[in-house]
Amino acid sequence: MQITILEKAKKARVGLSLAATFSLVLSLFSSVAYAENLVARMSGHWSPKHQSAIHSQIFADEVTKRSNGRLTIEFYPSKQLFGIREVMGAITSGAVELGGVVGVVSFPPINKNFNVASYPGLFSSYEQQRSFFKDSEAGKAVWNDLTKKSNSKLIMYNPVGPVMTFSSERELTGIDVMKGLKARALLKSERPMWDALEANTVSLPTGEVYTALQTGMIDTINSPPGSIEAYSWWEYLKYAQKPYQYFADAYIMANQDWFDSLPADLQNLVMEVGAEVGALATNTILDAGESTLKKFAERGGIVTELSGAEKSKFDAMMTNKVMPAMADMFDQEVLLAAEAFAK
Repeated sequence: MQITILEKAKKARVGLSLAATFSLVLSLFSSVAYAENLVARMSGHWSPKHQSAIHSQIFADEVTKRSNGRLTIEFYPSKQLFGIREVMGAITSGAVELGGVVGVVSFPPINKNFNVASYPGLFSSYEQQRSFFKDSEAGKAVWNDLTKKSNSKLIMYNPVGPVMTFSSERELTGIDVMKGLKARALLKSERPMWDALEANTVSLPTGEVYTALQTGMIDTINSPPGSIEAYSWWEYLKYAQKPYQYFADAYIMANQDWFDSLPADLQNLVMEVGAEVGALATNTILDAGESTLKKFAERGGIVTELSGAEKSKFDAMMTNKVMPAMADMFDQEVLLAAEAFAK
């Protein structure tokens, strides 16, 4: 029996319909599979031995584990992707989904009022400093402005440690011995102190400090204690001076658009793990710094904590020279609000 042209056409349409349906199902399956196996890259400039890198890796591993692989976070330390000064721009543009950001480096170019975080002696703890930006009207305005402009979201606190001074040149017994030292400046807000101390400043990113110490380009730095161990700077640095000057905080920030694209349960998971690991990082950073200083002393390093007349001279220099020189780095009303909050 011959098959008519009409019957052939009907069979062809059925075949095409089945093929189209199969194609649609396959496409939907692939989309679901893709959605369930997301990969995000996280950039860090820290050495793998640095406390902030260790906690970044813990965060990445925990999110990957708890999501059962639905969201894999790949952490790239040692500026494999971006350096300390470039990472914020990479997050903003979406070049990476997440990144480790040192606030006093990345935030002032977006909103200069974040410089109050590096104002010497202003805040007494990480908790107080964070609370200013979370809870006070002036602080919230600064934080909301910089996250909006940078299209970023705070995922986790990841502090690098309180900052003090180290040198390879001479024992840091007071402020007068600083004259003529070759000091590394990472931040604009560091320069008024070095100027007041009559030191010579050289601008250097973190990745160039070791070589600069090795060659004698610099002999003095401001740094959290943990960094001199993590980057092996203590191979050259032999002297240290307290008091701590400010609490250098760092953060894991995410591109806001990427975060918003995640399913709600994965958003919650990322924030949950960030809170847990952030608390661990904060609770251990001070002890980690003191542990480094102990090892520094065991290596022959000398730590001087200013007291008495020398501490008074240091405080007077900060009040009379450094703080006035920082006046144009933030709006006066923001500094006054921070001072009132910190009392």
